[in-house]
Amino acid sequence: MNKSLKLLLGLIGLILSNLEPIEAQPNSPKNYETLVQLAQELRSLERTNLPNGVPDYRASTITQIQTTLQSYRSRHAQIDTSGWAIPQKVDYVLLWAEMNALDFNCRVLKPWERDPTFYAIIFTDQSDTPDHEGPTSFAAIELWKYNFPLTKDESKKLLTQLKIIPPLFEQARVNLTGNARDLWEVGIENIQDQINILDDLAKKTAQNGKEMKEAIAQAKTAATQFVNWLRQELPHKKGASGIGKEHYNWHLKNVLLTNLTWEDEVALLSRELVRSYASLQMERERNRDLPELKAYSSKEEYSQKTDLAVKEMMAFLQNKKILPVKAYMEPEMRKHLGNFVPEEKRNFFANISHRAPAVLYSHLTHWFEIAQLTHEPHPSYVRREALPYNMWMMRDEGLATGMEEILMQAGMWDNNPRARELVWIMLAQRCARGLASLYAHANQIDYAQARKFQVEWTPKGWTGDESLVGFEQHLYLRQPAYGTSYVSGKYLIEGLMMDVSRKQGNDFTLYKFFAEFYAVGIIPVSLVRWQMTGLEDEIKKIVGKF
Repeated sequence: MNKSLKLLLGLIGLILSNLEPIEAQPNSPKNYETLVQLAQELRSLERTNLPNGVPDYRASTITQIQTTLQSYRSRHAQIDTSGWAIPQKVDYVLLWAEMNALDFNCRVLKPWERDPTFYAIIFTDQSDTPDHEGPTSFAAIELWKYNFPLTKDESKKLLTQLKIIPPLFEQARVNLTGNARDLWEVGIENIQDQINILDDLAKKTAQNGKEMKEAIAQAKTAATQFVNWLRQELPHKKGASGIGKEHYNWHLKNVLLTNLTWEDEVALLSRELVRSYASLQMERERNRDLPELKAYSSKEEYSQKTDLAVKEMMAFLQNKKILPVKAYMEPEMRKHLGNFVPEEKRNFFANISHRAPAVLYSHLTHWFEIAQLTHEPHPSYVRREALPYNMWMMRDEGLATGMEEILMQAGMWDNNPRARELVWIMLAQRCARGLASLYAHANQIDYAQARKFQVEWTPKGWTGDESLVGFEQHLYLRQPAYGTSYVSGKYLIEGLMMDVSRKQGNDFTLYKFFAEFYAVGIIPVSLVRWQMTGLEDEIKKIVGKF
């Protein structure tokens, strides 16, 4: 070897000996942990407190959140997913959508600026969904988690939470600069409800000392002042509350990860409304010689019939092998059977539950999934808890709505054919309220007109107490795509069932389908489809390169 070559090799060796160690390859576990770390940081980003523990939704803070979010986007884009398994890639896309959701909240929805109800933070009942429906402050006080009379530790915890209310309401009067009249007007009612809740809480905590009494009184005073201020400002609010088609479509694609558009949803829900009405009439023709369903007339009858309905439904699920039945499912459902309601006070769903409760309970398989979050949490950190910003809406509400028809078609009402009519009535009602929400977000109708539309297109005689209609249309105005998620999500899940059955052929069973479906987690249906089938065509149309 000549002298020059020896010198060159020695120089190369010297350079190599001083290089930094090569980092793990992009497809290594360490790199996936980078994604998990980013997810953890992202989920704490909006949860910004002031020194006194009060959530910080000031304009300057939101601007800072948006700036930080851009750096998170950059970090996310630098992650190389080549070589990753599909479940890990699913988490990658899911985090991309979650960043879009936060961006959408800061840029378009702005609940802290447009929506007074955002500041209603005391909740007396648990939602039947993975998390609160609609935008909610992370300072939410979940009264339903407390047992009264309070223990010393519970009293201390609740006291700390209640002390947040006065400064939060004071901040709200600075933050709320929006011009969405319908959100503002209905929001007044929701803050007024907080005063009623505080009055009831004062009675329940009468034995918990002077400090608790004072904290409740101060919270009530703050709420009263807040309501008065909202009423004073109302005459100046003249703007629309819908977000418009362009923003609505952006949210469908980039947050909910669906190729559907506003126009697609109008067409879909219109078609399903026609199908539900036609199917109802065909059912009634088939059942015309059978007696009509009679509503329960007493607390005792309601208790007896609902108990029997749960037993029969759980037995049906198990004996027919519809889905894997777990030990926690029936006890969880029994916590939420509802109570007997006098006829004049019954809303739409009470009208159903007082005739054939298991028709409604087939939708309340919601509670199976909520229990699953506790008893069988997903191994992935990204999917372990309920996704923020209601990103689960189409998957969760679509499944619950779809389950009504699935169980009917599987034979659950073969011995009570009149109950089949209720399934179509419920679908018609969901189409009516979903279409109303679509027109409201396009600002073609306002909140009052949306309520009227829902009542008009719900089968006659079934709406009942219209306060529920008001709650629903308000929620859907606050959270775009929620009103349509029941029917759109059902459609997407039916499409997934088609894909899986075509792939499995005669080996397809509902039991196996739902075992795999539940195992994926409560995430957008396009991602469920990708993981269950390996088909990435749909998600690529939405996300592009990943």
